[in-house]
Amino acid sequence: MSAASLYASPLFEPLRHWLERLPPRPDTQAVAELATQFPIHAENGQRISFVPPQPDGLVYECRIWESGEVETRPDNWHDFFNALAWLSFPKTKIAVSAAHMRAMQAPGEKRTNARDVLTHFDECGIVVLSSQPELLDLLRGFCWKELFVERRAEVIRSMRFVIFGHATYEQLLKPFRGLTAKAVLHEVSEDWLSMSTEAQLSAVDTLLAADLASGKYTRPRDFQPLPLLGIPGVTPESENPDYYDDTWQFRPGRRAKA
Repeated sequence: MSAASLYASPLFEPLRHWLERLPPRPDTQAVAELATQFPIHAENGQRISFVPPQPDGLVYECRIWESGEVETRPDNWHDFFNALAWLSFPKTKIAVSAAHMRAMQAPGEKRTNARDVLTHFDECGIVVLSSQPELLDLLRGFCWKELFVERRAEVIRSMRFVIFGHATYEQLLKPFRGLTAKAVLHEVSEDWLSMSTEAQLSAVDTLLAADLASGKYTRPRDFQPLPLLGIPGVTPESENPDYYDDTWQFRPGRRAKA
């Protein structure tokens, strides 16, 4: 399968700069070489590198903190996309790693709820940005048909969807009904929407890193569920308004519980 067909979804856009440099398979050696060409340094100054799993039993996050080494399994899509997320969102990945270390050093249980929330977003997170706050409100209210059908043109023009979670990228290789990401929402200016893709991704990285470093997200409910196959352009079926009548996929959510 060619890279063009494998990564056809527009949701791969944040990684496309790197995917175009790589073969259409999880080539961890090639990714490791990219990390030497485009170095990333962790919060404590350690240079990030991608290495095979080590047999010494050191906790994954501790290894990153102590040596900068990110364990990356060969021929593994999940770890491959994790490495590409490091290259695409270095500030945010550093913030996630540092937050894990702070939580582990705090008194109490070794695996805290705060760490579970961090991991959930690291795996399945997406950032949704719009210059129209009312569109973000429709997403918060689970008003899927009003958002993605009645105001579809505005969504295409005034919203951006930037996937961060590496598990979500893996799932997009074979997308399925009900595929959902955990979203954080941000209002941006019209000028922001006119920036280049590269500039937008850099801005998202800075914004998201600041959010995570501040401890803004501490509960699963702090993230907004977003059915990814409802985003315009992701699947041809969404061009039919009746597609959004599928309440198993497009659930009323918290609005019904209120």
